[in-house]
Amino acid sequence: MTPAVFRIPVLRRRHALGALPALLAGALPIGALAQEARWPSRTVRIVVPFAPGGSADVAARFLAPRLSERLGQPVIVENRPGAGGTLAVQQVAKSTPADGYTIVLAAAGAMTISPHLNPNLGYDPVADFVPITGFARIPLVLVAYAGLPAQNVKELIALAKREPGRLSYATTGNGSAMHLGGETFKAITDTFVVHIPYRGSGPAVAAVMGGEVQLAVVDLTSVMGRADAGSRVRMLATLGRERTSLAPQLPSLHESGVSGLDVSGWFGLFAPARTPAPVVERLNSEIATMLRTDEVRERFKGFGIEPMPTTSAGLAQHLRTELAGYAVVVKRAGIKAD
Repeated sequence: MTPAVFRIPVLRRRHALGALPALLAGALPIGALAQEARWPSRTVRIVVPFAPGGSADVAARFLAPRLSERLGQPVIVENRPGAGGTLAVQQVAKSTPADGYTIVLAAAGAMTISPHLNPNLGYDPVADFVPITGFARIPLVLVAYAGLPAQNVKELIALAKREPGRLSYATTGNGSAMHLGGETFKAITDTFVVHIPYRGSGPAVAAVMGGEVQLAVVDLTSVMGRADAGSRVRMLATLGRERTSLAPQLPSLHESGVSGLDVSGWFGLFAPARTPAPVVERLNSEIATMLRTDEVRERFKGFGIEPMPTTSAGLAQHLRTELAGYAVVVKRAGIKAD
């Protein structure tokens, strides 16, 4: 049997030169390839959608000089507060070119809650962004007034079932992660507890301590130091599947018999869609590596947050899962934007 012969056509010089533009048209631009290869060649900007001084801002400013050392270029933090953190996210989504020099530290609310409450956000959290890595997690906790005759989650559920509508819980506001976590808790436990929104975690915790409400869902940092022995507020559980390293003695709701609820505040780093994959991969590698160090873990603990390093794909999956879950909660609870 005669072996097959694969013949490579030989172009005459005239034909070869004529075919060259078509061949190059199917390839990536040489300039773009060179630019990606030497990225970064100038300052990288991390946009924080909140005023200076918050935990996310402080953590970003702690990380920026360390990231600068690894990238070999300046890394600066730029604060763009407004519209509950969505204004900066919208601006970065539309920024051009999508080259990795401007990224945003977006909060969970802007990426997974606001899209269900405001149809005119001006951005799509999935279509307009490419995830870089998770950045930080803020544990949420269920707390109770010390005088409430319920020492744990099991007793609280029993009390709420006996007297539906008598208990109320405070959060940082309508449509917040705390609010959606509280409504999910009610749905899973088949209880009716009245939601009372406050303007921030501090006022919500103060309302519990003063007996204005019996319960609250707040971030852990706002109640740590106030829930000591003899205080007027008691922590019952974290709103997650696992305990938090920031308060390892505190059980999770899952441990307390409430499964199917895993809610926390979080921040992630995102780049505009169409940012070159090699740039995203470099940012993920450098930032996620730093977030896994003991130095960062200990420093973040002082800010009341936990590092949350992920792969780009892992953050994308987390985003899609939370978007879908919150869509159900918002619809079931009839939550509307203020």
